[in-house]
Amino acid sequence: MKQPLRVLAGMLATLLASAMAAWAYEETTVMDGGTLTGKVTLAGEVPKPKGYNLTTLPDAIYCGRISDGRGWRLLQPFHVGSNGAFQDVVVLIEGIEKGKPFLDFKTPRIEALDCRFMPFTTIVRDQHDVAVVNMDPAMHDIQAYETSHLGPRVLFNVPLPISQRYPHEAGLSAHFQKHYEGTPMTQTVKMTKGRRVFVMQCGFHAYMESWALTVDDPYYAITDKEGRFTIGDVPSGTYRVLVWHPYIAGGGAREFTVTIQPKVQTTLDVQIPAPTGRLYANQMVENPFVRYNITEDVQSQIVPSLEKQAY
Repeated sequence: MKQPLRVLAGMLATLLASAMAAWAYEETTVMDGGTLTGKVTLAGEVPKPKGYNLTTLPDAIYCGRISDGRGWRLLQPFHVGSNGAFQDVVVLIEGIEKGKPFLDFKTPRIEALDCRFMPFTTIVRDQHDVAVVNMDPAMHDIQAYETSHLGPRVLFNVPLPISQRYPHEAGLSAHFQKHYEGTPMTQTVKMTKGRRVFVMQCGFHAYMESWALTVDDPYYAITDKEGRFTIGDVPSGTYRVLVWHPYIAGGGAREFTVTIQPKVQTTLDVQIPAPTGRLYANQMVENPFVRYNITEDVQSQIVPSLEKQAY
């Protein structure tokens, strides 16, 4: 795992190991349950993205279809819409020992698509599967970790096969737009006790990341493009609510207390201060200094034909 990611993962796990207790959850029918709803916003300036010079990594031409036009690929962990709407934030109600079944939980599917792991944040369950599939004509590699305050531990490291439907030259072309599904790689998530953060990174393309939080019950939601979330069929009671994103300051999580009443909709609107200062070693700057010997011919082939990134 790259060093900045290693440090961040350790910080997240330290907080979550103390904040989240593992319950022996019992599934039942919830009568007269309440609902928790709300919106998460990011207050302040959205942090700068990470920057990766494509000429130093494989598949510069194909992956450069998403780039800044100067040979750099950006990774923006903060997906923020209008009025600060904060997308891809996990909201989790803690301490519910008995409640609704896990009926809606399906094996999480993470796609390598246009040299990105999608989605950026998701949910996994301990001792359950996660599926990762390559949709690109470029070779990818899964490096998956669990984390704790003692540091990360490798869960699995496997290659992602390319679909045989791609022509041999597809990965070299910036104009190849089709996506064919490779053989899905299904792995069982086996977390060590006290470890809750799951993270994946591509071993070839460092700008490909995907994060997940391990859950013990179905009382969670992930915020949409408007920053909104809804969690239903909640047994009445007073609970701690965890609001989590891997890159927010203070270890990745905020805690709140809510009281849920029968058949009542409770609103929890959360405003998270935007982190300030330098968040990562490779934070993008306006005029990045380049130490690499980049010829004009190579540079001219890296064309942001799919998305021109800005910062």
